[in-house]
Order: sequence, then C-alpha cells, then structure tokens
Amino acid sequence: MGPMPPEHRSGFACLVGRPNAGKTTLTNALVGRKIGITSTRPQTTRHAIRGIVHRPDAQLVLVDTPGLHKPRTVLGRRLNDIVRATWAEVDVVGFCVPADQPVGPGDRYIAAELARLRTPLIAVVTKSDLAQRDALAGQLLAVSRLGEFAEIVPVSAVSREQIGVLTELLVQRLPPGPQLYPDGELTDQPEQVLVAELIREAALEGVRDELPHSLAVTVEEMTAREGRDDLVDVHALLYVERPSQRGIVLGKNGTRIKAVGTAARRQIEALLGTRVYLDLHVKVLPGWQNDPKKLSRLGF
Repeated sequence: MGPMPPEHRSGFACLVGRPNAGKTTLTNALVGRKIGITSTRPQTTRHAIRGIVHRPDAQLVLVDTPGLHKPRTVLGRRLNDIVRATWAEVDVVGFCVPADQPVGPGDRYIAAELARLRTPLIAVVTKSDLAQRDALAGQLLAVSRLGEFAEIVPVSAVSREQIGVLTELLVQRLPPGPQLYPDGELTDQPEQVLVAELIREAALEGVRDELPHSLAVTVEEMTAREGRDDLVDVHALLYVERPSQRGIVLGKNGTRIKAVGTAARRQIEALLGTRVYLDLHVKVLPGWQNDPKKLSRLGF
C-alpha cells in the first residue's frame, strides 16, 4: 500500500483591510490572473468577486468584499452589512495591512470588528518589498498587537515572495470537502458583472472628484455579432446622480467617454478572449444611492 492521498480541502477565504492595503493585487497574485478590480480609488470593488485557487489537493475560493467604511447612505449601510455577513460565512479571514505605512485608525477599526468573529484570522503584511528588513520586523510587531492571529505573514504580490506560504496557511484552515467549482472556472460571477465592473473601473480612473459612489454600470446586452464568432457586442449604461456628473463622465465633446471606452474595451477583450464592440451611454438617475428600488434595479 502506497501513502494515502492527502485529503482534499475546499472552502472560502476573504481578504480584508483598509482601502489600498493591496487586497485586490494579492487576490490576483494568489489566483494567478487579473480578476478583481484594482483602481487607485478606494472602495471600487463592490461585488463579492471570487477568485479561485486550484490545487490537486485543495480549492480555495477568495471572496472579495467592498471596503468597510463609516456609512452615510443607504448604499453605505447595505455595503457594510454585506461585508459583515461575508466575514461570518468564510472559513478563514486574511487581514491585510501594508508594510510601507504605519498602522493607523483604519486598521484598528477593522481589527476590532474582526475580533468579534469566531473565524480564524491570519494577519498578512502586504507590499513587503517596499519595506527595509528592520522596518518590516517593526511592522509585524505592530500588527501582532492589533488582535489574536493564528499566523502573521509578510508577503509581496509584486515579487511573489511568500505567496505560496500564504496559500498554504489559508488552505490548512479549510474543511475537508470536494471541489466547489469545476476546474478552470476562475470566477462565479456572470461575465456580464465582470464586464460592468471593468467599465466602471475605466470610468473612475483619473476622475478626481465626487464620483466613486455616484457611478453604477449595467450591461444591458452582451451578444455575439450575428454570423461572426470573433466579435461580441456589448451595450452598457453608466448611471450618475446629477447632470453635472454626466458632463464629467462624457468630457468635453465626448472625449473622456471615448477614452473610457477604449480602455475598457481592451480589458474586456482580454477577459473574453474575443474582439469587442463597446457601446456606452451615460444616464442620470437622481438619488439612486438612497432609493432601495433603484438600488436593486442596479444590482445592489
């Protein structure tokens, strides 16, 4: 008799941390391809986009939650509820703190919220390539004082330092079980949601004013062009709350929306592996962030 094959494990992990703690980049490093939405604006990842880490002995499903913040609107409160519900349902939580910035009130706020969970916590010090060795040691110590962690690991998504170690620590805390998703299925989000998110990312990039929460995107139609298997038509609507915001998104003589379309189209073509014709329209939907009916129409 040869050695018993190791038991297959499967389950859910969630990476949390203040905005720009490197969660999405780390998700992409763990999964091995870009799926989450990175943007220089905090709190642009609204949907629980799951990346899936496949191994012969395990399947780790990464759940990406929106940022936890002090809610000012119905949408803000709804997002915070989603966050807390997600944390409670996963098998392990990775609490991300960047190596290159001092531990601050945002980190303490999240650590205090996490302390109320029964879920195992792993503290992840991200961007370790940006800190000198002694500074990194100091940061690990500072993070260890934030709560009770099963492990504390420094990682760098950029140099891939310790990514394998972190994967192993997360996998060890999953329950035994079969694969939850068939091989190769890297996200359980319908492609339309990912496409909408890529358009939203492109539209937010470079807009430095009030837009982060005031922009929603829905993909109205996504179909292969009749008689062609190498071209997909995508028709999407970008919703803002005020006419002035519509002007910002469109830009002078429509120059900005054109640039957004070009940037988003490249990303969508990479995602779908086919050429894309992208048709974008900007609509004003006053007060959608505080209107439950409008929120559910936009998928929140």
